[in-house]
Order: sequence, then C-alpha cells, then structure tokens
Amino acid sequence: MSTEASVNSGSRIKNFLIAIVAIALGIALFLGLKTDSSSVSLAELDQSSTPLEVAVNNGKPSLIEFYANWCTVCQKMTPDMAKLKARYDQNLNFVMLNVDNTKWLPEMLKYRVDGIPHFVFLGKQGETIAETIGDIPRTIMASNLEALIAGSTLPHLQNNGKTSQFSTPVATESTQDDPRSHGSQVVN
Repeated sequence: MSTEASVNSGSRIKNFLIAIVAIALGIALFLGLKTDSSSVSLAELDQSSTPLEVAVNNGKPSLIEFYANWCTVCQKMTPDMAKLKARYDQNLNFVMLNVDNTKWLPEMLKYRVDGIPHFVFLGKQGETIAETIGDIPRTIMASNLEALIAGSTLPHLQNNGKTSQFSTPVATESTQDDPRSHGSQVVN
C-alpha cells in the first residue's frame, strides 16, 4: 500500500503542477489577447484626427495621411501612427483622409495620390514640404516629424515603402510639370 500511496501522491503533485502551468498560460494568453485587441483602428485614428480645414489654418505643421480601411499597409501602420500621434499631437496636426470618400477627390488630385498610405508633410502655413508613400518605419517617420516641427529639412524623403495600389476616380488632364511623368507630356 505504501508504494501505491506514493504513486498517487506523485500523480497528484504532477497534476497539480500541470494545472498551475495551464492556469498561468491561460492568464498570459488572455492578457496578450487583451493587449492586442486594445490597439487603435484606422476609424478611431480618423475620428480623433484634426479636420483638414483646421490643420491648414491653425499655425501648426501637419501630417496628412491618405488611407483606406481595406489597405493592409495602412492597417499595419496604425499602431505606430497612434503612438506617433500620442507623442507629437501637441505640436503637430494629424489629418486622416479616406480615399474612398469622394469629398477628398480634390486633395487626392492635388497631391497625385496613386498609392496608399500617402503622407503629405505641411509646414506651419499649410504649404507642402514633402510627400512620401508606403510603409514607413516608425523611427523614420518620427525623425521626419521632429524635423517638420522644428522647421528643418526632413531627413528621410526618399524612403518610400510598400503601398496598396489606388487610382483616383478622375484622371488629371495634364502631366506637364509632373515629376511622375518622366518627361512625357500629353498632347491635346
């Protein structure tokens, strides 16, 4: 009987340890999922963004992001953009313009949006300083935003990343003076 009692005791300890590990893993999984689900969505970033009309007139530099809810690159960048917004919101306007909203068609044409996310950096007077397209690492974007706030030259202008293709619903009539035309001009 003493061997059976010691085997039972060993099994109970083993089962107890397995239960403790399972509980600990369950708690870790729950907390991990809870942390992940608390991330900000594109819609939430849009709702908390500065309206374009306010941004171009309030004397602060601005970052305009052209995005779409279906854009996987935009979705991927959302947590980083939320962190940047939290860090720089006092000194910089964050403007979100959804390319699926035809209200922003004039702006899409003005900035020649043909891939998203498309970022436009505006100076304090609402003037265009630079544009960049695609998946930009948070550290690169932070450096550009710090330079924009300081009124300095943006250090990372050539860093275009992955984009989601997008075509404006209306074509422009002329490509004259368009750096994307590669020297070709439309003949009427």
